Amino acid sequence: MAEEKKPLAALVARLEASVLRLEALEGRLNKTPSSQAAPTLSHSNPLSDNAANQTRVTATSSAAAAAAAPSVEAFDVLVESAVKRVVDDGSRIGGQVSAASQLIADAFREQRRIVQAISVCEQPDVPSLQKLLKPLADVTSKANSLTEGKRTDTYNHLKTVAESLQALFWVLYTKDNGMSLPGPHIEESWQAAEFYNNKVLIEYRNKDAKHVDWAKAIKELYLSGLRDYVKKFHTTGPSWNEKGINVEKFGAAGVAPTAPPAPPSLPKGPPPPPPGPVSSASTSGSKLSMSAVFSDLNKGEAVTHGLRKVTDDMKTKNRAERSGVVAAGGPMVDKESNRATVSSNKGTPKFELQMDRKWVVENQTDNKNLVVSQTNARQSVYVYGCKGCVIQVHGKVNNITMDRCTKSGLVFKDVVAACEIVNCTSVEVQCQGTAPTIAIDNTNGCQFYLSKPSLQASITTAKSSEINVLVPGSTEDSDLVKHALPEQFLNVYSDGRFTTTPVSHSGG
Repeated sequence: MAEEKKPLAALVARLEASVLRLEALEGRLNKTPSSQAAPTLSHSNPLSDNAANQTRVTATSSAAAAAAAPSVEAFDVLVESAVKRVVDDGSRIGGQVSAASQLIADAFREQRRIVQAISVCEQPDVPSLQKLLKPLADVTSKANSLTEGKRTDTYNHLKTVAESLQALFWVLYTKDNGMSLPGPHIEESWQAAEFYNNKVLIEYRNKDAKHVDWAKAIKELYLSGLRDYVKKFHTTGPSWNEKGINVEKFGAAGVAPTAPPAPPSLPKGPPPPPPGPVSSASTSGSKLSMSAVFSDLNKGEAVTHGLRKVTDDMKTKNRAERSGVVAAGGPMVDKESNRATVSSNKGTPKFELQMDRKWVVENQTDNKNLVVSQTNARQSVYVYGCKGCVIQVHGKVNNITMDRCTKSGLVFKDVVAACEIVNCTSVEVQCQGTAPTIAIDNTNGCQFYLSKPSLQASITTAKSSEINVLVPGSTEDSDLVKHALPEQFLNVYSDGRFTTTPVSHSGG
């Protein structure tokens, strides 16, 4: 028996030495007292039971593997640089901005625990994944609570933080669940936060550089920090360890130590609220869709009230009225060539509200009754890959983007930020209310109808052709007046610089 213990004791000693080196390195990086380090095995008092030895060996090996994973090391670098910069800039401002910045540090601390779990665990079922993400969801709920009540001078700062933290749920996005990939999800989440972040930049541009530094730091944290990290290590979804342990053992055995706290000089946010009840929607351990996870994390049935699904009669393959002729005024198209064009669009048709923030209308064909209703000013609308469709947007929304659409129409009421037409061909857009900014990029053929309230909109075009803007006439009974936007420019060198003037178009 003693002979069997010797090799095992030697293995334990080697693992202890590895863990001690990792703990020493972690202590130097995060300036934490050695007394806070996890207790290690005693050299002078080896375990007497072989089963206990094996348990300690498994836990120690998993901890060492998680700490040494390249994805975890890269995430630590991100926290040490980008997150620390946001917290430092927030502490210089103080008040609620400092507290909100500390919540970002808390959220990334929970994200590090999730990244460690991904590196050493096999892909979990939905209930286990929900438990793993619950601490992160609690932090985001706490950030949202800061924006409630009476608005303060730092409201835009708080909204920037609350909106941006949605990017940390990239772990729910994979190529198999029909949702965006992790990288694009982070970019989309930042778009909602950038609306408020830009307000901070504009308000304090010539007033207080500390606020400008903070706004720039938080943008770099997500766009050039978290996004690039996820694209490198989790391109198509979380890279779970196929030979890893069960995520329940990861949490129960304490395999993954939490990330070290922020430096002592930084203010610490208030303690998180007590955890709420965990949804018991599924106890069988079977894997559900990622949409179900989102519903549970957001804790409320109201999130799914506006969710729309694609019914069988909306699918292209089931539409009986399909023909080889496009809308009136367009050229005749051969049925076979039209079928080939449609079949090249391999995306799944979508018409749904995601996270109560973003309406998604994707890959629809020959559908003239796509109506986006029940909207509010915090939501955005993204129309992608539609052909021969008409999309109507009711109410006021934050922004609208029409991307890679062909022979389609868009009718909307009001937008808070901008309406963008990108990579489209032969589209018609009508604004019935107001739109501060209209951007048309890489588009061939666009008829844009403006109402009287939207005549003050600023229109920018780039790499586009055949752009016509129709405005109301002098009286209510007058016909619309068409103006062709220039697509050719004359550049003349004079007096040491170039002068650029548009080439005149007839009818403008």
